[in-house]
Amino acid sequence: QVQLVESGGGLAQAGDSLRLSCVVPGRTFIDGSVGWFRQAPGKAREFVAGMWWVGGRTDYADFAKGRFTVSKDTSKNTLFLQMNNLTPQDTAVYYCAGSVFRSTVIRSVKYDYWGQGTQVTVSS
Repeated sequence: QVQLVESGGGLAQAGDSLRLSCVVPGRTFIDGSVGWFRQAPGKAREFVAGMWWVGGRTDYADFAKGRFTVSKDTSKNTLFLQMNNLTPQDTAVYYCAGSVFRSTVIRSVKYDYWGQGTQVTVSS
């Protein structure tokens, strides 16, 4: 059973930073992609950022560029999402996801494996 486990969500104020972590079974995605998605209340889930597990290629949603950074520590099988300059619009449940596929357009691959989600709430 493939499990992805997120942590690091919580409450923040506008302008604050948070770092999300996700323990990933790296062997499963060695030729694939890992990423972060989010879902705000009443809205569809959307792609935030992602990367190849091997190779380091990254992809960011427009709203994440310049504020969020996706990274990994393969020695610890952990994926990170560093979020800076948070705004109330970033309030959502954030999900870590994995795919056995890879593409230069990382957001477009089919993600079959998901974590349970971690809540991020940003107040103004």
